[in-house]
Order: sequence, then structure tokens, then C-alpha cells
Amino acid sequence: MDFPAIIWLLLIGVALLIVAIYWLMQRQAKNVNLTRPSSPDEKPEWLRSMPPPETVAATKADGEGITLYDYDEGEQVAAPFAEQVEDILYSLMQDEPSLAEVQVDLGTAADGSLEIWVDGVSYPDVTAVPDKNLRALIQQAVEKWEAYDT
Repeated sequence: MDFPAIIWLLLIGVALLIVAIYWLMQRQAKNVNLTRPSSPDEKPEWLRSMPPPETVAATKADGEGITLYDYDEGEQVAAPFAEQVEDILYSLMQDEPSLAEVQVDLGTAADGSLEIWVDGVSYPDVTAVPDKNLRALIQQAVEKWEAYDT
């Protein structure tokens, strides 16, 4: 076989391969379902980003409407998950009169973990927080957030 014939065969093969890949992509695209869940109790993936009810209440109270997280001026820099856990924590703290004057701010540490500030003092994790009631509420808030996230 001469050289130009080989080039033509390669070009035809590449063209057929591109057409086949395009056809497969088109076929797969028709299978994507943005509106019908796979079960009646399941939301489509793109609808699962509603924040926890405590965050919705906090953002509405601040006049912000519904946002993914509630950030207030003067707080530590935090990922949205930390702000949501903080909203849950504050809703739990409302039922604890002994914690009424305690200021808690949850931030995000450089490694992505939860950073806890209580009355201006930083604690690296929940076990380091001195108040046992507050420790329990923080743990409960994290567990509640994890339940919302699933």
C-alpha cells in the first residue's frame, strides 16, 4: 500500500471514531433526567441544595431572603457548612438559658476542619470547649447538619 492510501484510511478511521463518540454522547444525553426522581421520596440532585431550616430562618430574619449560608459582619471566615452548623447551634442554644450570653462563632481552619470560637477564645475541636453543655450542643448541631446533608 502506498503512503497516501494509508493516510486516507487513517483519516476515515478517525472520522468514524469521532462520529461514534458523538453518537454515544447524544444517546447518553437523552438519558439525563432533571425533573423526575428515581423514587418518589427523592429529589433530583440539582434540587438538593436547600440549606437547613435554621439557616433559612436566620437569613430571613436578617432580611437576606433565602441564601445558602448566613454570614454576619465580624465573624470568622467560614465555609458554608460551618455557617449552617452555627445557625443550627444558635437555634439549639435558645433553649439553654445558661448559654444566653455566650458568643459562639464557627469558622473554617486552614485544613478545612471546624474551628470553634467561644467568647473570643479559639478551640481546635469540640472536645477542647470547656463548657460541657456547649460541647454537647455543638456535637448535636453537627449531627443535625449531617442529617440534613444526606
